[in-house]
Amino acid sequence: MQVTMTPAERQQAADSWRQSLAPYLERRTGPRKVALAAADLPATHWNPMLPGLVAPSRDRFVRSKAENAPLPSADDAIAFAPVTQLSRWIESRQLNSERLTNIYLARIERLDGKIRSVITVTRDHALARAKSADAEIAAKKYRGPLHGIPYGVKDLLDTKDIATTYGAEPFRNRVPAADSAVVHRLNEAGAVLVAKLSLGALALNDIWFGGQTMNPWALEEGASGSSAGPGAATAAALVAFSIGSETGGSIVSPAMRCGVTGLRPTFGRVPRTGAMTLCWSLDKLGPMTRTVEDAMLVLQAIGGPDAGDASSVPSRLDFDATASVAGLKVGYIAPWMKENPATDVDRAALETLKKLRMDVREVTLPDWPYSSLMTTLFAEGAASFEDLALNNQLGELKM
Repeated sequence: MQVTMTPAERQQAADSWRQSLAPYLERRTGPRKVALAAADLPATHWNPMLPGLVAPSRDRFVRSKAENAPLPSADDAIAFAPVTQLSRWIESRQLNSERLTNIYLARIERLDGKIRSVITVTRDHALARAKSADAEIAAKKYRGPLHGIPYGVKDLLDTKDIATTYGAEPFRNRVPAADSAVVHRLNEAGAVLVAKLSLGALALNDIWFGGQTMNPWALEEGASGSSAGPGAATAAALVAFSIGSETGGSIVSPAMRCGVTGLRPTFGRVPRTGAMTLCWSLDKLGPMTRTVEDAMLVLQAIGGPDAGDASSVPSRLDFDATASVAGLKVGYIAPWMKENPATDVDRAALETLKKLRMDVREVTLPDWPYSSLMTTLFAEGAASFEDLALNNQLGELKM
């Protein structure tokens, strides 16, 4: 620590440790006078809405035009179709939710043994939801583009009466009494939960109590983490879309590794009510999909404030899938493109952006102490899982 104590200071520490450490000993030996529940908010919060800003107006969302694509005969081709297309087939009743749900359940059973992206299959729950969706759609009660669409969530989002394990051995038998805000909103949109997806234990890396989640395109390498399950399951079409979480790269990294669209929303856009807390100051929830428009469809369904997350604020989504990409601004850091880990693929992508007439601009990052965020992450993470450390349960985690 590079701290030198004088003889007098050392003597003071020796003479006073019983008094100075007494509160910590009392906290360990009890009785604890305050019990913190998993859903309790911290005493302080950060509001990402700048002072003076007016709450945004309603979303502007323009979907891509229906292409009237015929329904494929092969189940695998249906499974890999984007949500934008699946929703058109379901809305027009060329495809029903029960059949689509069974397609994904069959793929999980056939393929996930090698990928290890699923912690809990919610078969009975999913089929009941799918049948309900089909009945509503037949009665012309169509809820929107996620109605009847099977999905999975990272297993740190609470699901009523369905295990939510955090990917960690000490929580294997944890069954919440209520849905998280995001799961509730997806239920309201008519989506069908088919799987709780893997995460590295307590949202670190891609190793959980069932093993390592693998990249479906290269089974010799991990899916990256900590949203390993959402990344791998979405890439392998075990679900139509998924929800991941990010504290410091946990959506972006597995999205890159597995080749899916991962969106790490701005802090505060998506409420974290009912989600495992790793770091109150940095945690975000966001969609992982196979196309950009799919990500926007899901974001529109899950965004907006919730009373259970004081840092969640109103926001506006402005998206037009029919608009040209020409003129969109894209920033890049030139030195990074010339050194590892950048590859010829990255440089070719940059040239393609220019050919598409996007406004490609060289940018620089300010010289800030970014690594100081790790102090916040570790301090808040230690507070979140203090009991595991104090009760010698950290050794139960697979890393």
